[in-house]
Amino acid sequence: MGCVTMPQQVPTVPASQVPDDAVVLDVREDDEWVAGHVEGATHIPMGEVPGRLDDLPEGDPLYVTCRGGGRSARVAAWLNANGYDAVNVGGGMGEWQAAGRPMVSETGQPPTVV
Repeated sequence: MGCVTMPQQVPTVPASQVPDDAVVLDVREDDEWVAGHVEGATHIPMGEVPGRLDDLPEGDPLYVTCRGGGRSARVAAWLNANGYDAVNVGGGMGEWQAAGRPMVSETGQPPTVV
């Protein structure tokens, strides 16, 4: 993600409170995405975000998720520092799944978080 100054607070919302119509950016790796993700989310692995800004979905705010909330917090902070309105999904996909929020997979198996 390069050398950036991180703000002390990253806007965060619990997975259970993400609006149903939220625009979601999933920054996990390919194997994590394939196992289970939010339907309609955009997948850009964390390390690719700076080079793929043109691929970011249009959302105000843009809800950023990963497995547990750490990577997504870093990406949300970076996006906010670069003029985007990004919110971290607290607890990530682990909390999303625990809250019973809908997920899909690319494997033909029930979606899960890995």
